[in-house]
Amino acid sequence: MGWLWAIIVGFVLGLIAKAILPGKQHSPIWLTTVFGIIGAVLGNWLATQFGINETKGIDWGRHALQLVAALVVVGIGDAIYKSIRGNRRTA
Repeated sequence: MGWLWAIIVGFVLGLIAKAILPGKQHSPIWLTTVFGIIGAVLGNWLATQFGINETKGIDWGRHALQLVAALVVVGIGDAIYKSIRGNRRTA
């Protein structure tokens, strides 16, 4: 069941990051979900490094770090995707 939650959280984080980032992102939704999953994992790792990975109640610090990491990963990942794919248009 852990992998299912990773996909759901990655999907939500990826969509939120796409909504926050300025401009149009060109990566497809499946890739945005992968970027969100990577951001969630990085955010969890950062929370562990800062010692805020497990607190009583809602882990707002961990969630904030996950979102920031997802923003960075989606932004960089979309730039890489765009440079690889170029500005090709499909008819």
